[in-house]
Amino acid sequence: MMEMRKPIPVGEAVARVTNEARRLDEETVPLEAAYGRILARPLIAAHDVPSFDRSPYDGYAIRAEDSAGASGGERAVFRVVDHIGAGAVSSKTLGQGEAVRIMTGAQLPAGADAVVMLEQTQEAETVSAGERGSKAGESAVPNAFTIRKAFSPGENISFRGEDMREGEEILPAGSLIHPGTVALLATFGHTEVQAAKRPIVGILSTGTELLEAGAALEPGKIRNSNGPMIAAQLRRMGVPSRMYDAAVDRLEDMLDTVRRALSECDCLITTGGVSVGDYDLLPAVYERLGADVLFNKVAMRPGSVTTVAVLEGRFLFGLSGNPSACYTGFELFARPALLKMMGAERLYPLRTKARLEEDFAKANPFARFIRAVYDGRSVRPAGFNKSNAVSSIGRGNALIVLPGGTRGFAAGDIVDVLLPGMEEGSAVWEL
Repeated sequence: MMEMRKPIPVGEAVARVTNEARRLDEETVPLEAAYGRILARPLIAAHDVPSFDRSPYDGYAIRAEDSAGASGGERAVFRVVDHIGAGAVSSKTLGQGEAVRIMTGAQLPAGADAVVMLEQTQEAETVSAGERGSKAGESAVPNAFTIRKAFSPGENISFRGEDMREGEEILPAGSLIHPGTVALLATFGHTEVQAAKRPIVGILSTGTELLEAGAALEPGKIRNSNGPMIAAQLRRMGVPSRMYDAAVDRLEDMLDTVRRALSECDCLITTGGVSVGDYDLLPAVYERLGADVLFNKVAMRPGSVTTVAVLEGRFLFGLSGNPSACYTGFELFARPALLKMMGAERLYPLRTKARLEEDFAKANPFARFIRAVYDGRSVRPAGFNKSNAVSSIGRGNALIVLPGGTRGFAAGDIVDVLLPGMEEGSAVWEL
């Protein structure tokens, strides 16, 4: 008797999966290998940043009071008593009418409370020592300049702690480590970081019709594109995988392969074999294993037969054998679960809105996820878009999300767009 499956909404299916996901242990990772991992602990500022008052420009450090009254007709004159670059500290304490030539990032000398940008100055030949506004030629000293505006205390200064304060939580646990995170870690002297362990994921493509990528085509056969595609989707997440030999369509053989994969991996992704045909054996595998099936049909196209089960804390993701459905099922269900296992705070693809460039007249009672090309403003289907399509996956960089129960969409309509592979978003869609 054919099993009757009741579809559940996409949002509910995603919630069932993520509610079951459990974070793995943490491990110490060298800073140079931390990119793409997930922070297991909050990043706390170990010191103020900047750690001293410094100049954000090349120019001169001055006392603001010495510039009072400066104008185009009455320029204020300063004599330069020292010259420092970034990483150097002046031993001088500024007196009346004195300045220190300073480079971007250098620490302000004692007594200085403003910085004059180099382009705001005009070189003067000589000035009276320690005397503001004197005429050239009196008690000549070299290295002098004039300015034509008054400066306020604190003007053009990067103050200690204005970026980050010692003890401040900079990033919470669960944050993705991207290049900016690496910069923060290095700023506070971290040469290693505590990150959640990455799950090991098994990949099993089912079906006697499958050939490996390098094999010559045979009548009735197709090359296995799903296995390499999922491995690449995992690699994009920084998740290691193990490929298992394509299982033949015999229940005992498939059971043995699934058991072995589950003993070696944190979860298993299978493609194909989840429908209700004579050779779709995974429902029987789940039953024989005693796995808890979270759902076996989702109100979506493509990939409505996507099935997810859990056995002793290990996921079994049963994705469609059709490439486009397989790709979409991974991004919607496997990716957020794996991210939660790695301790991520944000689990879902980034979502935006865009103008539809082409008519999409096809009505559908289920939510539809269409492989698409997104250019930052508008979006269009990436070509042939049946569930067995491969070309649109390769051409596309996004998924158009069309809610169920609609009569179709016209060019110019504003639609939702998911951006797989981008840094994660914070909210799941309601579909």
